[in-house]
Amino acid sequence: MKMIVFLLIFFSIVSAIYAAISIYKETNGNIEIIFEKNYLESSAFQLENIDTINQIADLIDTYVSEENILAGHTITEDELTYRIQEEFWDREAEAVPDEEVKKIKQEIIAESLKHFQFILDNLDKKEGLLYYATDGENTFTNTDITNREQFEKYPVYYVSEGYDWHMSPNVLDPHSFYYDFPHVYRAENSENTKLFVGYTKNYIEAASNEWMANKTEVMNKFYFLIASVVTFFISLFYLIITTGRNFFKDEIVHMNLIDKLYVDINIFLLFVLTMNWFILVYDHFMIDWLIFPYTLVIASICIVLLLSLVRHVKNKTFFKHTLLFVVFHWLSRFIKDIYDSGSVGTKVVVIVILYPIITVASLIFFPITISIAAWLALKKVKDFNKIQVGAKMMRDGHLQHRIEVDGKGELAILAANINQINEGFKQAVHNELKNERMKTELITNVSHDIRTPLTSLITYTDLLKTETDPEKVKEYIGILDQKSKRLQVLTDDLFAAAKASSGDIPVNLQHIDIVALVNQGIGEVSEQIEAKNLSFIFNHPKEKMYVIADGKLLWRSMENILSNIFNYALEGSRVYIDLTHKKDEILLIFKNISKYELNITEEALIERFKRGDESRTSQGSGLGLSITKSLIENQQGKFEITIDGDLFKSMIYLPRVQEDDLPDMS
Repeated sequence: MKMIVFLLIFFSIVSAIYAAISIYKETNGNIEIIFEKNYLESSAFQLENIDTINQIADLIDTYVSEENILAGHTITEDELTYRIQEEFWDREAEAVPDEEVKKIKQEIIAESLKHFQFILDNLDKKEGLLYYATDGENTFTNTDITNREQFEKYPVYYVSEGYDWHMSPNVLDPHSFYYDFPHVYRAENSENTKLFVGYTKNYIEAASNEWMANKTEVMNKFYFLIASVVTFFISLFYLIITTGRNFFKDEIVHMNLIDKLYVDINIFLLFVLTMNWFILVYDHFMIDWLIFPYTLVIASICIVLLLSLVRHVKNKTFFKHTLLFVVFHWLSRFIKDIYDSGSVGTKVVVIVILYPIITVASLIFFPITISIAAWLALKKVKDFNKIQVGAKMMRDGHLQHRIEVDGKGELAILAANINQINEGFKQAVHNELKNERMKTELITNVSHDIRTPLTSLITYTDLLKTETDPEKVKEYIGILDQKSKRLQVLTDDLFAAAKASSGDIPVNLQHIDIVALVNQGIGEVSEQIEAKNLSFIFNHPKEKMYVIADGKLLWRSMENILSNIFNYALEGSRVYIDLTHKKDEILLIFKNISKYELNITEEALIERFKRGDESRTSQGSGLGLSITKSLIENQQGKFEITIDGDLFKSMIYLPRVQEDDLPDMS
């Protein structure tokens, strides 16, 4: 029975290797097909699609035309320098003769022409694939269709004009790493390029049928692989249970000739054989005639050695039958016998003799040490290669890539630091785009807000020049006064926002009674509260509470929040001011109901020149919240806003003065 199971192990190993190699060959290494549901979501189509887009993009972005290649315009300085250094590694680039440089340029041109023609021939072979690419002067196409809308009628398409691009259907995730290349998202190409790709229904159906047939065949072999692996482990488990015993209830462990091999040497041989097998498979995975016999030989020896270890465990001789244990046990007994019966002189002689013997004996374990060191070095080299490849991908613009290195060593720390640099760079790019957008909105909104009162000033000034009716003149002057003050407010807010955001504003931090400041502020704006028919409710602890802040800047911040409430709060509603505290922090919350529908995010609303009313008909400048945020941050605090339906909350966080630091009121 054991022999049958042993042969079954051989059969399962051969079957598993055959299935694994077959799957690898049929999928060309893309074993993801096992877990994919349909053709359009498969890595096979994703790779084919990105390859097609890249090839067409190479035609219009890189090669342009055959004449352009022959003129040498496709040769980059970096490529030329690299080829010269590769050819003449022992010389400086400046020392290479011009004739050799021209020769290298001609080689590059010939390679470019060959690749250019290869792309054209490859695209012509794909029936059902339609493409159109142009930069305004040069055009590459295999169809009469030149309109984007016509390409968008195909079941699968990719269209780009200038920097804009789109891919359909939705199952093609545009954020997938397959498409994270400049050719796809057109970030490095001129604005006047057009690149359209369409796949006909017949093309998709034919490719999908072929893919599904291939998947079915691969899945059958995958199930066969799983069955082989399960059979292997079940058989091995049976041998582990039964080895050393003639029947299940046999209590005696029967040792074999192979069990005379020391356990530590057995483990060393297992390690060396396993490592050699992995190295061979890694280097020669596709050489069937070498893999099968070598694997069977290695597996046979390893199973025999493993079962020997199991028998030693069952026999409770796993540690006693090690060479290390035998050597040290013999030495300890020998030394003990000498010390128990020998003279002092004999003991000295024995020690002198044993010292070199022990030194030589330690060399026996040298191969084990070397093997462990080699394994660790190989692991570190692989980690280094991961970092090198990842850094190159990040350098090429693939900001979504992350370097995954396990462990806590120096290379893992280096990978983590590079990932953090990449995250910081992504955030910097995001912030730069956000700043550019804010600058555009700033110019638009400033122009709109300033032009309105300025137009009124010009209009009513012209009317005053010809008006003789005193009542009309008085009315016009009143309007001019109102609009000029409005213009002054906008200008002052703009300068205040600039100073606050730049930090160029003096800050005098001191202990401020926040309860008194809020009460004083409510009293100063009582007329506006009454005019807007608002009801203010201030909730605060009974004891005095002090914060570390600049009194003038803090009042200016609160004044901006109150002004925002007067401009945008629903008339006749209640405004709540809540003061709470933690151990080291005080939170001041202003809550009001907005009279406008707040279809905007908190982040967008706190930006400069953003208002709750998108029509911009209110009297606010759109700078109040932005100024408040900068002023509070200059006082080492934090300012946030939240929107919950029509409920608008402004929250000021400030450092709290500890009780030991409070002024002595006695």
